Amino acid sequence: MRKLILSLTTLFFVTFCTYGQDLSPYVKVGKSSESIEAVAKKAVTSLNDNGFTVLGSYNPSGKSTLKVIAFTRNDIKSTVIKVDNRGALAAVFKIGLENKNGEIIISYTNPDYLLRAYLMDDYERFKGVFEKFSKDLKTTLSPLGNEFSPFGGTVDAEKLKKYRYKIMMPYFTDPVELAEFNSFKDGVALIEENLKAKKGQTTLVYKLIYPKEQVAVFGIGLQNTEEGESNFLPKIGEAHLAALPYEIILQGKEATMLHGKYRIALFWPELTMGTFMKIMSTPGDIEDALEAVCQ
Repeated sequence: MRKLILSLTTLFFVTFCTYGQDLSPYVKVGKSSESIEAVAKKAVTSLNDNGFTVLGSYNPSGKSTLKVIAFTRNDIKSTVIKVDNRGALAAVFKIGLENKNGEIIISYTNPDYLLRAYLMDDYERFKGVFEKFSKDLKTTLSPLGNEFSPFGGTVDAEKLKKYRYKIMMPYFTDPVELAEFNSFKDGVALIEENLKAKKGQTTLVYKLIYPKEQVAVFGIGLQNTEEGESNFLPKIGEAHLAALPYEIILQGKEATMLHGKYRIALFWPELTMGTFMKIMSTPGDIEDALEAVCQ
């Protein structure tokens, strides 16, 4: 009887930990009194020295007080591409640097949160790879701080794979179709050409291309002062800057983006409806900008 009770207690504990775990979209590494560029240089060096690949960086909203560094690693890159439903979006993570009152706040996108949301049921297939990545990333960033505290709101881990902000709002599986090209090669060429020309008042932050699988992800800064990052980011919280930049994903001939009402809510899960209403036009504005990149 005692063994039975012990077994049931263990089962309950494991089940509770799996299904009752709240996850946050970001992890705060710590603060620094150095300049934002000095901290960025240290972050890039640490990433490069520990097997990560830095894909690009930029200043969201065009502010020198904000900086994002986009990066990946081969094991994550080669794993998420196995998920057909826009899995490549989960290949890129970001470090956010925010100068607040003279101190640089260092954060990064929480791998466990993003991977569960973007890979949904496929997360469990590769859980071992993801757990190692998360552990290694923490070790890599430890020279920059020692807090490693989650922030930015919470979502139940099990609910992330079917996340939506409110009823009738879009899921991950409800992307916005931007364009269809004659071929993957034509799509890459046109998107790169339009980004070089800054169509839609955009800028290329990074690109990740899988030639064999014919998949490409473009991280794109939104530079329109009235409709882009400088308009919506201060309203919903600059501390969440590691959510940026926004992405276009090209799979075969089709270019899509995650719906703004999904993606913004996912990375700002604590937003009230009142605050969301203040950026009511933002999902459409982002769609217009990224559509211009694909035309």
